[in-house]
Amino acid sequence: MEFECQRARKIGLKETSTNSLSDPPVEKVNSDILISKKKSVSPETENQEIILKSNVKIGIPFGEALPNCIRSFSDLPSALISEILNFLDPKELGIVSCVSTSLYRLASEHHVWKEFYFERWGHPVTSINLGPGYSNEKSWKELFVEREFRSKTFLGRYSIDTLYGHTEAVRTVFVLASKKLVFTSGYDQVVRMWDMEEGLSIASSRPLGCTIRAVAADSRLLIAGGTDGFIHGWKVEDGNPHLFDLRAAQNQNMEFRVWEHEGPVTCLALDFSKMYSGSWDMTIRVWERSSLKCLKVLVHNDWVWSLVPHDTTIGSTAGSGVYLWDTITGNQVAVIKCAHVGNAYSLARSHTGKLLFTGGEDGSIHMYEITGNVRCNIRKIATWIPHTGSVYSLAFEFPWAVSASSDGKISLIDIRKLLKTSKHYSADNTLKGNYLGQKNIEPPQRMLHGFGCNLFSVDIGSDRIVCGGEEGVVRIWNFSQALEIEQRIQTLRGMRLENRMRRRKLQVEMSGKGSQGEQCSVAAKQNQMNTDKNGWHNKRRVSGKLKA
Repeated sequence: MEFECQRARKIGLKETSTNSLSDPPVEKVNSDILISKKKSVSPETENQEIILKSNVKIGIPFGEALPNCIRSFSDLPSALISEILNFLDPKELGIVSCVSTSLYRLASEHHVWKEFYFERWGHPVTSINLGPGYSNEKSWKELFVEREFRSKTFLGRYSIDTLYGHTEAVRTVFVLASKKLVFTSGYDQVVRMWDMEEGLSIASSRPLGCTIRAVAADSRLLIAGGTDGFIHGWKVEDGNPHLFDLRAAQNQNMEFRVWEHEGPVTCLALDFSKMYSGSWDMTIRVWERSSLKCLKVLVHNDWVWSLVPHDTTIGSTAGSGVYLWDTITGNQVAVIKCAHVGNAYSLARSHTGKLLFTGGEDGSIHMYEITGNVRCNIRKIATWIPHTGSVYSLAFEFPWAVSASSDGKISLIDIRKLLKTSKHYSADNTLKGNYLGQKNIEPPQRMLHGFGCNLFSVDIGSDRIVCGGEEGVVRIWNFSQALEIEQRIQTLRGMRLENRMRRRKLQVEMSGKGSQGEQCSVAAKQNQMNTDKNGWHNKRRVSGKLKA
C-alpha cells in the first residue's frame, strides 16, 4: 500500500505540473482516491490501450480501429500480407485465397505464381496447347492451375499412334513441344520429322553416311550427331511452317557440318548461344552457335553417355560416374563416383537445375538435389528400380520423370510425393528425402507396356510421350483426351448410380405395396377358413338334429 500511495502521489504531481500554466492551482489530491480510480479501470480498457499501442508500432492509425478493437489477419497492410504470402507453397496459397475476398485478390495477383510456374516448367511457350480455353491474357495463377491440372493426364487413359518410316532401329527421339514436332533417327542414317498431333511424316533427310545416335533442336537450329564424329546441322528457313527443309539438296547457307570429335557423338544439347556435344572420345565440347567454334573441351576418364546443360553448368555421365562442370572456367564442380553398378547411360534435369536424374545399367533411377552456386553439393533424395534391364533414356517434365529401358517398358514417376511443392526446398525436406532414398526404394506411379525389347530413347511433351527402339517404329502415347474421358466416365458413373438408387426406391415401394396385398390375401384366407369351419359346425348341428 505504501508503494502504491507513493506511485499515485507521483502521478498526481505529474498531472498537476502539466496543467499549471493554463489552469489554476489544483488542491492536493488524495492518494486513496487515485488508487480507487486505478482499480476501477477494467481489463477491457487495458487491452484496448495495448492493441492501440501495437497498431501504432506497425503503422495503423487510431482512427482505423474496428469496433471493440477486434482485428483480423486481413486488416494488416497489404505489403505486410504480401511478404507473409511469399513463404507459402501453391497449395497453401490456394487455401488462403478461399478465406476472404481481400485475401483472394492478394493471393491471386501475387507475383509468386510466376516464380512457381518458372520453377516447374520454365518460360511458357504460347503455342503449347495447355487445354481448351488457353490464352495469353490469363494471370500467372490461372496458367499455373491449368498446367498443374493438365499434368494429371498421364494417370488417365491414352491412345497409341504408331509411326512407320524407319527401316532399322530408332536410336534417338526429340520432341520440340513449342512447334508440335518430333525428330527421330537411328541406324538407317536418316533424320525424320513428324507432326506430333497428327502422327504423320512431314519430311526426311538424305542418308547422312553413318548411324545417328543423337538429335537436338529448337526453333532456330536442328543438329544431329553421327558415329563418324561429326555434327550435322540445319538452320531455320524463314517462311517454312515446319522450320527446316530436310528434303532439299545440300545448301551451304542452310546446312553445316563440323568435325572435331574423334569418336561417335552420343549426346547433343542446345541453349540460346551454345551447342553441346558428348562423344566416346571421352570429351564434351562446347560450341558457339553463331561461329561454330569450339570454346571449351571437358575431358572425362571414360566414354561420355549423356549430358544436360543448365545456365553456366553442365551435367554429364561417363562410365559409372556423374559429373557437374562449370562451362565458363571448364572446371569440374562436383562428381558422384560409382553412381550405378555398371554404366550410367542416361541423364535428365529440371528447369531450375536443382534436380538431377540418372539412369544406369543396373535398372535403377536416382534423383539428386544440387545446392550451392560457387561450390555445388549433390545429395541423393530417392531411388527407384522400375526396370529389369538397363535404363537407356530419361526425360523430365514436372512432375513426371519418364524412363525407357531395354526390358521394353516405360516408367512414369511423380516426384511431388517426395518433394514439398514450395518455392525453395528446405534443409529439413532434403534430410527427409535422404532418409527416403537410403531406407526405401520408391515404386513408380505407372508402367507402360506393349513393346518388344530395347527401348533406346524417350521424350515427353505437355500431354504426349514419344519413344523409339529396336523395332524400328516410333510410338506416341497420346494422353490429350485423358481428362475429358475421365470426366465422361465420372458422369456415366453418376448416372448409373442415380438409376440404381431410383430402381432401389421403386423396389422398396413395390415391396411395401406387395406386403399390404399379402396381408389382405392372408386376411381373406383366414376369413374363408373361418366361414368353412362355421359351415361345417352348422352342418353337423343340422345332421344331429335330423338324427334325433
